[in-house]
Amino acid sequence: MSDVILRCQSLGRTYRSGGQNLTVLKDISFSLQQGEFLAILGPSGSGKTTLLGLLAGLDQPTAGSVHLDGQALGTLSEDERARLRVEKIGFVFQSFQLIPTLTAQENVQVPLELRGEPDAIPRARELLARVGLRGREHHYPAQLSGGEQQRVALARGFSSRPRLLFADEPTGNLDANTGATIIELMVNLNNELGTTLVLVTHDLDLAARAHRTIRLADGRIVADTAA
Repeated sequence: MSDVILRCQSLGRTYRSGGQNLTVLKDISFSLQQGEFLAILGPSGSGKTTLLGLLAGLDQPTAGSVHLDGQALGTLSEDERARLRVEKIGFVFQSFQLIPTLTAQENVQVPLELRGEPDAIPRARELLARVGLRGREHHYPAQLSGGEQQRVALARGFSSRPRLLFADEPTGNLDANTGATIIELMVNLNNELGTTLVLVTHDLDLAARAHRTIRLADGRIVADTAA
């Protein structure tokens, strides 16, 4: 693989807190190839979620730069960054973040419709079937188990065929067996669709499936290892 999809250089993030500067990330540099599966590990407070937000353009660094698919995020307006996320990025969160008043199918379908895709309904149904939810398309989130809700979130995350999928503790609210199923689905979708995965996790089993692992401590990279 020679196609660099994501590169960050000397990335840092400092917040103002209680009249003092609080530095959460310091001098983070690495690049990621298209199709790679990266796990970001580290204790609570090490800066994992902050890093994910910077890489996805949800937050802006106070130092350094992020290039996503050749575009420098720091040179884009907020609207341009939002458009880039719609076109090239998928998200999966620990808390699922499904819309409670929409069915499983509609939760997957809406992002496709926002992109103007004409096959939104069949695509949503196909993805739900792929994650094992055939026959559950018209159930609302409250009618689904936690594992089923995360499957819907996974189908939604992959729905737009993103170049990059960011996942923040995707198995954090699930029991071990359900988490293992979600891991398998993510790995399979990564392999089938060639989507680059960037995943924050405490789950060592999930991290072990990644091509590469970056460990953070005190806002710095302390290890960067290939599988």
